[in-house]
Amino acid sequence: MPIHRRTLLAGAPALLMPLLGAGLVRPAFAQRADARMDQRALGSPDAKIVVQEWFSLTCTHCAHFALTVFPEVKAKLIDTGKVFFVFHDFPLDQLALVAAAVARSLPPERYLPFIDSLFASQDRWAFGSDPATELGHQAALAGMAEPAFQALAHDPLRNAIVAEQDDGQKRYDIQGTPTFIFGNDKAGPIETYAEFAAATDKALATPG
Repeated sequence: MPIHRRTLLAGAPALLMPLLGAGLVRPAFAQRADARMDQRALGSPDAKIVVQEWFSLTCTHCAHFALTVFPEVKAKLIDTGKVFFVFHDFPLDQLALVAAAVARSLPPERYLPFIDSLFASQDRWAFGSDPATELGHQAALAGMAEPAFQALAHDPLRNAIVAEQDDGQKRYDIQGTPTFIFGNDKAGPIETYAEFAAATDKALATPG
């Protein structure tokens, strides 16, 4: 079953508040002028089908897909030109929001390696006793200096991520993560490559 979205500001652990800030202003528009919000994707834009994934870095189902299913998807569908795969942030909590901000603040070529690293070490940084410190450690390993990590507490990038999340939720009625959009078809958590391939083929066979 998917993990359903929780209010980002509700119940943030006290130890995270210095980093996360006291509140989050939701702008009326996404701050597209920030290059960090540029699309993160893999494959050819001319592929037969566009597949979007809306994911949270603290979602265990998202970690399962990234670590056990996505490598085969990349090898068999993305690298072969069949699928253009687009990544979208859908943070389920404040910690996931900060992690997404870190990922998008890194040079684009470090985005996916950092995402993979976070999913591989999710038990340690997302569910440990000191998540803020551990996430800072992960950011440092990826090349983000401590002052830059702390500055995320007041960075408008967080607002832009939430604005895009809100837009995706309204557009696709996203209720949990991961959610996939195969062309125009929505699918929930996918456990195997066979399920992903079947959803791809179904979308390709659907007119329009």
